[in-house]
Amino acid sequence: MRWICILGALLFSQTTWAAGPLEFELAYGTKEFPGPFTGRVYVMLTKGAPRGLMSGPDWFNPEPFFAMDVVGWKAGEKLVLGAGARSFPVTMPEVPEGKYIVQAVLDRNLGGRSFATSPGNVYGLLPPTQLSGKDGGKISLTLDQVWQERPLPNVPGVQFAKVKSKLLSDFYNREVFLRAGVVLPAGYNQNPQIIYPVVYEVPGFGGNHLGAAGRVGAPFTRLGETEAAWVVLDPDCPNGHHVFADSQNNGPCGQALIEELIPELEKQFRIGRSRGARLVTGHSSGGWSSLWLQVRYPDTFGGVWSTAPDPVDFRDFQRIDLNAPMANLFFDQAGKLRDLSRSRRGKALNFRDFSRMEDVMGRGGQLGSFEAVFSQRGADGKPVKLWDRSTGVIDGRTSQSWLPYDIARRLDENWRQLEPKLNGRLFVYCGTADTFYLDGAVILLREMLEKKQAKALVEMIPDADHGSFLTRPFREKMARQMEKVLKANREGAKP
Repeated sequence: MRWICILGALLFSQTTWAAGPLEFELAYGTKEFPGPFTGRVYVMLTKGAPRGLMSGPDWFNPEPFFAMDVVGWKAGEKLVLGAGARSFPVTMPEVPEGKYIVQAVLDRNLGGRSFATSPGNVYGLLPPTQLSGKDGGKISLTLDQVWQERPLPNVPGVQFAKVKSKLLSDFYNREVFLRAGVVLPAGYNQNPQIIYPVVYEVPGFGGNHLGAAGRVGAPFTRLGETEAAWVVLDPDCPNGHHVFADSQNNGPCGQALIEELIPELEKQFRIGRSRGARLVTGHSSGGWSSLWLQVRYPDTFGGVWSTAPDPVDFRDFQRIDLNAPMANLFFDQAGKLRDLSRSRRGKALNFRDFSRMEDVMGRGGQLGSFEAVFSQRGADGKPVKLWDRSTGVIDGRTSQSWLPYDIARRLDENWRQLEPKLNGRLFVYCGTADTFYLDGAVILLREMLEKKQAKALVEMIPDADHGSFLTRPFREKMARQMEKVLKANREGAKP
C-alpha cells in the first residue's frame, strides 16, 4: 500500500510539472480589430455566476486579475500572459484552485471610463473553467467580440441629448460628445409658454446620464409645488470621473459644460436660461463636482445641494493632510496601514492595496481619477503622480499643485467676492460615519464658513454612512429647500 502511495505521488508530480505554470494564451482576429495593438491587455477571473463582461474589480471583494502592456501585437499572433504579468490581489501562481469564468480584454481606450466595458474594446470569455495557480496549465482564449455602447433606455418622460464638444474634441484630437438625460416636468407639453427651472445632477463615480431613467416620477424631482426639469449629466472619462473641472489631463470639462452643453440644452428644451433658474446637486464624486461648479461658476448656478462630497478640504483628504511634512498615503504617523474606508461587508479598504489594484487597472480608478483632475500633466503625457507607488510617500510639489482645486481654500480666500452670490445658496450634507472618511473635510469646510459668518448650511448627520441618509424624507427636504431658493432667486431676495 505504501508503494502505491509513493507511485501515485510521483505520477501527480510529473503531471503537475508537465502542465507548466499557469498561463493565458490570447489571440484576436482582424474581424474584431485590424491591429496592430499597442496598449494594455487584461485577464480577469471570477467565481461568480455568468453575468456578461465585468467592468472592473469589486473594490471590497476583488478577484484575481492580470494585465500586461504590449506594443505592436498583431492579429492572429499568440500573446501569453504568465507569471510576469501585473497582478492583484494574488500573483498567477497563487490563484486559488476553483472554477472561474475567464475574461480577456484588449483595451483600445476610445473614450469610455472602464478599461473593460468601453465601446470598441475587444474581448473574449470562457465558461467556468477549473484553474489552479499551483497546478498550472495553459489556457487558450480568443478575443472574438467587440463591446458595444449600451443602447439608450426607452423611458417615457426622458429625453437624451448628445452634443459634440469642440473644446474637448480639440483637446483629445478626436470626436468627444457631452451627454445628458433630461427628465421634463409632467406638464411640459401642456404648457408650451412656460420656461421651467432646472436641477443639474452630477452622478457619483461610475454613474452617468442613463441614471435619468430612474428619476422619472421620483418625488424629489418636483420641488414642492414647483415643477422643474431634472438633468442628469455624464461625468465619465477615460481617467475616471472628470468632476466637470478643467484640468491639464482631462481637458476643459467645466468650460465645455458651461459654454457648450448647457446652452445647447436650453435651445432644445424650455429650461433654465438664467442663473436663478439653474440649481446643481450631486453625491460623492458628484457631490464634489456640484459644489465645485457652484463655487467656480457662481454666475451660472443659483444654488447647490452637495451630499457626501469627495474631499473638499485637502487638510483632511480622507484623513490625510496632503501638505503636511512627510505625508504618506499608505501609512499613518505610527507606521500603521491607513484605512481608506470604514468596514463594509465586513471588510475595510486600505490605501496601499487600493493603489496596487489601480496600478493593475491602469486607468479608470478612483485614486487615479483624483490625480487626473488635480495633477499637472507630466512629460510622458500622463498625470504627475502624487504618491510613490512603492512607499506611499506623497510628493510635496505635486500636493502644492493640487491647491487650486481645494474648495474650502478657494472659498476662504475669495469669500469677499463670492459672498453676494453664494450666501444662502450652499447646502452640504455628510454622515458622521461616512464609509470613505469624507466627513472630516466637510467638518473643516463648516468651520471655515462659520468663521466667515457665511449663510450656508453644512449639516453632519449622526451615525450615517456614505449613503444611508439619502432617504425619501431627506430628499424631499432638499426639494423644499430648492423651491425656497428658486423663489428667492426670482424675487431677488436672499434665500
